Amino acid sequence: MNIRQIALAASALALTAPAAAEVVQTTETGFTTRDSVVVKGTPFDAWLALIAPAKWWNKAHTWSGDAANLYISPQANGCFCELLPAPEGAPEEVRRGSALHMSVVMADPGKVLRMRGGLGPLQSEPAEGVLTVTMAKVDGGTRIVWEYVVGGPMRYEVPVIAKAVDGVMSEQLRGLARVLGPVETEEEPAPPEDEVEETVEQAKPAVGKNVPAKPEAAKPAPAEKAEAKPKVEEAFEDLIGNE
Repeated sequence: MNIRQIALAASALALTAPAAAEVVQTTETGFTTRDSVVVKGTPFDAWLALIAPAKWWNKAHTWSGDAANLYISPQANGCFCELLPAPEGAPEEVRRGSALHMSVVMADPGKVLRMRGGLGPLQSEPAEGVLTVTMAKVDGGTRIVWEYVVGGPMRYEVPVIAKAVDGVMSEQLRGLARVLGPVETEEEPAPPEDEVEETVEQAKPAVGKNVPAKPEAAKPAPAEKAEAKPKVEEAFEDLIGNE
């Protein structure tokens, strides 16, 4: 799937599930994407759907090409993982492969699921990503806020990879919303910091449009700076492997 296809898919999905999605912050070494949607049901309904990614994750963004191979173990040190099919012609004693998409660092049913890991093309980069999904009861259902914060060295141009990742993240949230049933609403989404503070009694750095990035100490430009950056669309295409 290339960037244009991602953008078209995100636009089409936006017509079926109201939400607010955008890249809310970029720095020289990272970015933050945020999305939200109101769905039918209770926060616990949303939780049960969230931890069953095989029902809503787009198979185009898997290593095996089949979302049925995805699962989440919703406990600290659990994982968002994927089973890979056994290689063709492999001996019987060769077990199926697997891929770690993210590691679970916090699981509070009906409130918050937080996982660490570089999704998709970011898996091959030193950069780290943290996905926080919060659930809160609102009039008519449950608001889900989906925030992915990425920071650290990467070979991609930050503005380009940020937009591509934002499109994919929004696509997955729309898939989850379709399972639960989106709720039509004109209400502006609450910032995820508020959601997290209400559900998790711990400090969280403020991240938003009007929060400037902290100044970084001066550092020499790496020798590889002049080298060509990998194309984002090629990295996303690599996810599904051979057709």
